[in-house]
Amino acid sequence: MNTQDLAKYIEKTNSISKPWLLIQLRIQKLKERRAELSPEEYTKKLADIHQDLMNLGEWWVGIEDEVFGVK
Repeated sequence: MNTQDLAKYIEKTNSISKPWLLIQLRIQKLKERRAELSPEEYTKKLADIHQDLMNLGEWWVGIEDEVFGVK
């Protein structure tokens, strides 16, 4: 899935408030730009995204069914 498809999915499902999807969108955008970036710049941007993901904490607690499809 490319960034446009993922962005359309997020918009169509009204998921702009789901931070895990926004992280996925950022990762996909970075992946698509990788050839344009130096290895150092790519690594820094990936580390920034990783830190933002870690700052979310255990965001899935209480919504496991919605996020992981657990029954």
